[in-house]
Amino acid sequence: MQLTLYGKPDCPLCDELKAELQVVQPTIGFTLHERNIEDNANDFARFRYLIPVLDIDGGELLFPPHTRYRLVQALQAAQARTA
Repeated sequence: MQLTLYGKPDCPLCDELKAELQVVQPTIGFTLHERNIEDNANDFARFRYLIPVLDIDGGELLFPPHTRYRLVQALQAAQARTA
């Protein structure tokens, strides 16, 4: 499963989400890609007031607030769709 984290440097909420992802990664296998919204005008326009945003397998977008429960539910649902 491929995840894309839209964020930017010096973003405490982005750092919190990355830490949560590291905790659940051993149980729910995925590859995490990070995109700095400041590097892409379209990403910046789309997400600048919403970060961190997590794109799960090019489908569902998970917007804040992020809790571990909500994160695990979304990842498990994505796994079930691809199984």
